[in-house]
Amino acid sequence: MKSSKGKGAAKYSKESLKPVDDRKVGKRKAATKVDKSSSQKKQRNAKKDPNKPKRPPSAFFVFLEEFRKEFKKEHPDVKAVSAVGKAGGQRWKSLSDAEKAPFEAKAAKRKSDYEKLMKVYDKKQESTADEENEGKDEEDEASAEEEEEEEDDEDED
Repeated sequence: MKSSKGKGAAKYSKESLKPVDDRKVGKRKAATKVDKSSSQKKQRNAKKDPNKPKRPPSAFFVFLEEFRKEFKKEHPDVKAVSAVGKAGGQRWKSLSDAEKAPFEAKAAKRKSDYEKLMKVYDKKQESTADEENEGKDEEDEASAEEEEEEEDDEDED
């Protein structure tokens, strides 16, 4: 006798005879994974501090600030941001290192200012974190004392 292995065996397997409701649906599991990752992204975005200093622009973006003004004067009818960006990128590539130097100097100055602001910001964050931890430590000590008193009361009984 021939065994039922091979191409014909899959047609009559027990799983194929089960009703559709009993089968596991893989799509639902994948959908829950997507929901978890999107909620994690929302949590990351919610944690941003509005008081934190913004990162400084690179030399290219310092150049673009000035280039936008020139470009709008020359092409007042062009409203697309992408057109300004493309033209600015082409112009930046065509500049020599000597022509880029003033923009790089401005970017370096802004970066040093940013680093100073970040040091001040970090100090503020550490001080507020220390204050919060001190408050929690006091609460922990008070609750630990209450637990010890309860244990002492139970031991007396």
